[in-house]
Amino acid sequence: MAKTVAVIGAGVSGLASLKCCLDEGLQATCFERGDDIGGLWKFTEHIEDGRASIYKSVVTNTSKEMSCFSDFPMPDRFPNFLPNYRMMDYFRMYANHFDLLEHIQFKTIVRSVRKHPDFATTGQWDIVTEKDGKQETAVFDAVLVCIGHHIEPYLPLDSFPGIENFKGHYFHSREYKFPDDFKGKRVIIVGMGNSGADLAVEISHTADKVFLSTRRGSWVMSRVYDRGYPWDMVFNTRFNNWFTNSLPPSIAIWLMDRKMNSWFDHANYGLRPKDSSQWKEPLFNDELPSRITCGYVVTKPNVVQFTETAARFDDGTVEEDIDVVIFATGYTYSCPLLEDCGFNNQKVNSLYRQIFLPTLEKPTLAVIGLIQPLGAIMPTTEMQARWVTRVFKGLCKLPPLEKIMEDIAKKNETLLQRFGTVRQNSLQLDQIEYFDELATEVGAKPNIPCLFLTDPRLALELFFGSCTPFQYRLVGPGKWPGARHAILTQWDRIVSATRNRDTKIQQDHFPMFVVLFLLGLFATLIFFGFF
Repeated sequence: MAKTVAVIGAGVSGLASLKCCLDEGLQATCFERGDDIGGLWKFTEHIEDGRASIYKSVVTNTSKEMSCFSDFPMPDRFPNFLPNYRMMDYFRMYANHFDLLEHIQFKTIVRSVRKHPDFATTGQWDIVTEKDGKQETAVFDAVLVCIGHHIEPYLPLDSFPGIENFKGHYFHSREYKFPDDFKGKRVIIVGMGNSGADLAVEISHTADKVFLSTRRGSWVMSRVYDRGYPWDMVFNTRFNNWFTNSLPPSIAIWLMDRKMNSWFDHANYGLRPKDSSQWKEPLFNDELPSRITCGYVVTKPNVVQFTETAARFDDGTVEEDIDVVIFATGYTYSCPLLEDCGFNNQKVNSLYRQIFLPTLEKPTLAVIGLIQPLGAIMPTTEMQARWVTRVFKGLCKLPPLEKIMEDIAKKNETLLQRFGTVRQNSLQLDQIEYFDELATEVGAKPNIPCLFLTDPRLALELFFGSCTPFQYRLVGPGKWPGARHAILTQWDRIVSATRNRDTKIQQDHFPMFVVLFLLGLFATLIFFGFF
């Protein structure tokens, strides 16, 4: 059984992992190369080697109720979607509340992680750290790698002939900080993820013209969803998840197509995904359609060639007098620390449940946060850490290697069917399915059929309401007494963040026949063994 654990990184994943270690009585030490917590969310005006980098205006794409850790709701006064400095406020509150800072060694770089000579017996690791130029070696029973996957930029310049002759300025979006430097310039942004869209909108307020080049297109969603509620509070429910996954793929795709185009017709804006049969994580931008329809942003297809001052696109059009090219082409996962374990960028889908290296003799090393859920990353990494720490303690067991490899193959097949072979989609997963899978191992998955008999109000909210992280603190190890109240009041906190003046409110009355219908539906689901 592990006793001492090294946590590498004090970002989102590292803080959750450190807290889960302490919850399980493990002696954890967190090594952070910077001087503060927060990882990706810590804004700095200058790029730092080995650390993620964000621009000043970054705002969360997931709402506060869906993004918080499962036993620590965000304050009522916080907005529903948080600017990066508000996220940092939350992380500091979290770290202080659970006394995490005393377990973190700042300005400490982990230089190597290697198996101890008797690893096959003990599962221990030799870790070399460096601080102020001085190196130290220590032995740990287990390791949690929490460095994220937004550090190493993916910059495929070989795919853009002529870029070496371009006389303007070009760089990866990781280097972008402020829009002021682009005043009066003509800018091409290559790539259409969340960063590409954010930069296109922001720079268009100062630039002469912004061209947004996309090879595959993307669905664009607003943070403000049905009736003005946060998108994920409406979209990410157990009922929606079950209903969508139960439909034939062609029907599910058709319904998603209609829903995505209900805000605006993506084809008319040059944004429609090239292959809508493969689900791609939507990007969230409340302004992009407006900037396009007003002409400040112009969508373009893929760039096929650059000249000294121009770009030619694969539809034959050419844009002249280009001053700046920004490659918003994403990131590649790189972790030299794990190379001795046989893990590299080409094996991101070879981890058991996206966490464990299957070929290690002992399951004492875990990668936390190497995922891209269709939802908030914060509570997802927390659930990973809750399971992993119990594996370290010997309270949860991994299956035999044969079963592990079967599970990996099955998950990769599902990944291929749902998300295709696009590199950017290699880390995608269905969040609710993943939550439930890990929560079942931990013993923290709520038993909704039983709750219909003992607490029907809560059961209705769990299945038809938002799948907030508090659901996984109702039962089992780590049970939190405030979970039920947090679930039943989550909509109050959402509304209180925006209702800042008194208005006459017409109450919505939930018809009794709807309640009876829902209860009947649940009885049917239970009868047919849905659960």
